[in-house]
Amino acid sequence: MNKLEDILANRLCNGCGACAAMAPGAIKMIETKSEARRPSITKPIGQAKEQQALANCPGANASLPKTNDDITSAAWGPIIEVWEGYATDPEICHKGSSGGAVTALALYCIEKEEFAGALHVKADTKNPILNKASLSTNRTELMVGAGSRYAPASVCDALPEVSSAENSCVVIGKPCDIAGTNSVAASVPELARNLGLTISIFCAGSPSQEGTQALLENLKPADAQTLLSLKYRGEGWPGDMEAVWETKSGARTSATTSYGAGWGNILQKHRQWRCHTCADHTGEFADISVGDPWQNPPETMEHGKSLIVVRTERGRNIMQAAMETGYIKAERRENSVLFAAQPNLFATKGAVWGRSVA
Repeated sequence: MNKLEDILANRLCNGCGACAAMAPGAIKMIETKSEARRPSITKPIGQAKEQQALANCPGANASLPKTNDDITSAAWGPIIEVWEGYATDPEICHKGSSGGAVTALALYCIEKEEFAGALHVKADTKNPILNKASLSTNRTELMVGAGSRYAPASVCDALPEVSSAENSCVVIGKPCDIAGTNSVAASVPELARNLGLTISIFCAGSPSQEGTQALLENLKPADAQTLLSLKYRGEGWPGDMEAVWETKSGARTSATTSYGAGWGNILQKHRQWRCHTCADHTGEFADISVGDPWQNPPETMEHGKSLIVVRTERGRNIMQAAMETGYIKAERRENSVLFAAQPNLFATKGAVWGRSVA
C-alpha cells in the first residue's frame, strides 16, 4: 500500500482518522454515504508525509498486543482485572448506555486528576445524523456525549486538540480509534505527553450512514419533517432508540424502537466492510475497556451496569481511585465472565482468520 487511495480501494479504512491526525490540514475526514467517514487529501501532502500517515493506519496495519498463552488472553487480550459496576451519579448511570462507567471515569480524571479534558464523540449540533469528536472539559460537556452513537465517527482526526491541551487528557473511542491513537502517539511527542488515559468501548462494528438512514425511515412518522435528535441507547439499560422530529406545524413528534430491534434488524446490516475482518472488538490496546454485561438479562437488573476490563497498570490506578472516591461502584468478576457476557464477540474473533482468507 503506497498511497491513501490504495487503502480506500482495498476497503481497509475503518474511518478512525489517524491519517488526518498525522497530516492536519492536508488530510480531512469527509462524510460518505456507503462506508462511513473517509479521508480525503485536500492539498499536496508529499510522499514522505503520506507514507507516515499510512504507517499509522490501524486498518492497513492490523495487529494485536502480545498476551499470555491462555485461552482467555487469546480471546480478550491483556487483562489485569475485570469489574462489573456503574456510575454512582444517578443521572450519569441512567443516561449512559450501560451503567455510565465511561463517563464516570472521564469525569473522575477531570475533577480529581486535573486532566484537561476528555476527547469523545457527540452528535453534531448542526445535524443530529452526524457525529463529531471534541474535547469536553467538564461534567456538562461530558453529558452531551453520554450514551452510544451507532453511526460513523472519527476520534483520531481530533487528536490535535489533545496534543495542544495544557494537561493530560482522556481519549474515548472504538477499538480502532484507540489503536490509531496509540499509533499516532508513537510518532507525535506532544500527543504522547498528554495521553493520560485511553478508554475503549466494546464494538460489534460501525454502521454506515446508510444504516442511520434506514433506521430513521423505519421510525419516521408521517407528519415528521425536521430531525431534531437521534438517540441510539441510554436512559435505562440497554435503552430504546429514539428519534425526535419537528412537524410542519411546529409541534414535536417522536418514535422509538428497542435496542435489539434497531441494532439486530437494521443497523448491523450496514456495518462497514473492514469491521468484518477486525480482530479487536473489545479495545485490546486501551488502558480500560467497557462493554455490556449481557450475561445479566436486563429485566433482572435495577439499573444498567458496565463490564469494565482493566488492561494496564495506568488503567488499574485510575479505576481504583475512581472507586475509592465514589465515582464508580463495582464488584470484581472472574476474567472468564467475558465469555458469558459477550459470546458474539468471542465467536467473531474466532472467525476473523477465515474471513480474511476468504
